[in-house]
Amino acid sequence: MANDPVTVEADMVLQKQGVVVIPDILANAGGVMVSYFEWIQNSSNDYWSLERVYTELETRITAAFSGLLESTEDSYVALRSDGYRLAIDRIIKAERARGRLS
Repeated sequence: MANDPVTVEADMVLQKQGVVVIPDILANAGGVMVSYFEWIQNSSNDYWSLERVYTELETRITAAFSGLLESTEDSYVALRSDGYRLAIDRIIKAERARGRLS
């Protein structure tokens, strides 16, 4: 997988044909998450079993995908478009919590 493996135009064609396209940001998230797990382990001088790494990854990926599907069902847009909207909403919420936005 790569970032933007399908053009926006192709994404619309696939959506009209009923093809579900997993957003690239979600499809590529596993490696980033596992790198984060390594950072957690290194910063706490801990070691996780491979089973724990897989369990943590599955829990987070499943939650992210489920949240995206739930959000998309309410908005009737492609997963990619709604993924961007959901990410922007979360950034705005975080910035408001930090007092950087009103």
